[in-house]
Amino acid sequence: MSEQEKQAAGENGRTPEEKVAEAVEASTEQAPELDAETELAVLRDKLAQTEKALAEADLRAQAEIQNMRRRLERDVANAHKFALEKFSADILAVADSLERGLATLPQDNEALKPAREGTELTLKVLLDIFGKYQIEQLDPAGGQFDPQQHEAMAMVPMPGAEPNSIIEVLEKGYSLNGRLIRPARVVVAKGD
Repeated sequence: MSEQEKQAAGENGRTPEEKVAEAVEASTEQAPELDAETELAVLRDKLAQTEKALAEADLRAQAEIQNMRRRLERDVANAHKFALEKFSADILAVADSLERGLATLPQDNEALKPAREGTELTLKVLLDIFGKYQIEQLDPAGGQFDPQQHEAMAMVPMPGAEPNSIIEVLEKGYSLNGRLIRPARVVVAKGD
């Protein structure tokens, strides 16, 4: 034994390896001796518990994967369904301009008849394209005010009109696949 090993061994002259071996031997002596059948039964019980926990973890993992797949499919479907939402909201200004232009062109003026017909055809083509992409025009004229579909721009006292009925549509509303893009801007009759 070298001088360093003797110092590491300490007072009783044992090396660290000898101390570990003694500790292992002592721990096996302290544990009560089980007969082979009992030890096998304990090990089988532990194995069954581990297999049960593993099966439960596997079921949870499969359920989580299935839920994640459903969420992804729903998100992709919504992305496809509402991909045009921002673009369609921006193009509504074109439909509004065409409708305002039609309102300013008198129907009885023969000189403006071609301009009126051209504007009507352009608006019809635009609304047909809207229909192709499930953009619906909401025209609530004469209906009841619904704060989820309409935006009240003014409330006007109107004798003879039912309270909260729409008396004028300033701008029509639009929805994309049932989701409101823009509420209809309306004037509502005020109650007495």
